[in-house]
Amino acid sequence: MGLSAFAPAKVNLYLHVGSLAADGFHPVSSLMVFADVGDRVAVQPSEALDFEVTGPFAAGLALEPNNLVLRAAWALTKAAGRPLPPFRLILDKQLPIAAGLGGGSSDAGATLRLLRDALDIPMQDEALNAIAAGLGSDGVACLWGGTVIGEGRGEVLVRAPGMPSLDAVLVNPRVASPTGPVYRAYDEAGAPGNAERPWLPDAFEDAVEVAAVMAGCRNDLEAPAVSLTPAIGEVLETLRGEPETLLARMSGSGATCFALCAGDIEAEGLAERLESMRPDWWVRRCRLG
Repeated sequence: MGLSAFAPAKVNLYLHVGSLAADGFHPVSSLMVFADVGDRVAVQPSEALDFEVTGPFAAGLALEPNNLVLRAAWALTKAAGRPLPPFRLILDKQLPIAAGLGGGSSDAGATLRLLRDALDIPMQDEALNAIAAGLGSDGVACLWGGTVIGEGRGEVLVRAPGMPSLDAVLVNPRVASPTGPVYRAYDEAGAPGNAERPWLPDAFEDAVEVAAVMAGCRNDLEAPAVSLTPAIGEVLETLRGEPETLLARMSGSGATCFALCAGDIEAEGLAERLESMRPDWWVRRCRLG
């Protein structure tokens, strides 16, 4: 043991959402990419099962049975079908909480991959997929962290177009945007969107083409999230007014927004200026892919 696994931030380049279905879920279509910034999960030998959270957002994460890292560990232990040695999990929480970045699902996915390897559990990828799917609609997508289109409730994965590496800036106004209230506000507004998959090319040539195609798409949760949390609207307005921004949009149910840039120089310049303008915001330059 003594190993760790990276849990990348998930970014929804578009998120089309239909009205509430009979099963209690909203159908979606979303192109998901993953960043080179995120959390990290480590495992160490221990005399008893233990869990610790460190990092700048540790205080915002409740240590409760519902925590997705613990749920993933318990589900894997049960599925292993044999006693496992005790271990200690350490979550280094670098991503904001309730931020629209799939942090909890990505943490759970990293936990599943990490424990399978560290504890030498003979389990195929399909079995890990089943566990991840039981932890959340985006669980399987976040388990592997590869560019993919999620449909159905998010659990039906469709091959995505070829995607270039994208330079981007993530911005969170350091306010939470819980998913439940955003979806309720969306329903109260009449659920004006739909879960249709937009036309996408077989492969994108560069960031400029990605931004142009994505400009014809939406995040249907953006308006209800902004109505509940006006700080998200302030971030979007700021990003859309900067010269380096090719496209600015909210990810997931917020509150994190992203700006796509033409290259790393533009992304670095934008990030540095935002950090100077708004030191109260969480700002990270990243690469998406």
